[in-house]
Amino acid sequence: MSAFVAIDFETADYGRDSACSVGLVRVEDNKIVRSEHHLIRPPRQTFVFTEIHGLTWADVKKAPTFGQLWNKMDEFFKGAEFFVAHNASFDKGVLHACCTQAGVSIPKQPFRCTVKLARKVLKISPAKLSHVCHHLSIPLKHHNALSDAAACAQIMITVLQTEAEEQE
Repeated sequence: MSAFVAIDFETADYGRDSACSVGLVRVEDNKIVRSEHHLIRPPRQTFVFTEIHGLTWADVKKAPTFGQLWNKMDEFFKGAEFFVAHNASFDKGVLHACCTQAGVSIPKQPFRCTVKLARKVLKISPAKLSHVCHHLSIPLKHHNALSDAAACAQIMITVLQTEAEEQE
């Protein structure tokens, strides 16, 4: 069984440790088998990016912290070969900063970036998430963490299928 997890974070402020929402989509053998969305109480009450994702302190003040949510997320990651994210450096940075801030081990899985893969393998440019989703007819409610993660999972499935076809 091959498995990966698509992950998307929304952040409250400019700090990478300010995750306020996470979408997780688990894919096994090129099929989505599980998805979860969690609100996260960030370490600060300042929200700079409400206009992008619509979340405010009032939405997350009673949500668990990243550290409180960690065991549930870590269980979701078990057996995954890699993480995938659109603009992976951002989501990898958020995951690592939140793990560090919460005092938990950073997952060992590598990240693959669907921005780069959309350009290289699928030959889609520009490779903004909305453009790639439109090109591949993938539904998207942009900046909703679960929708973004699900779209990213679908893009990665398409990439894997395209790579397999090219090897035949």
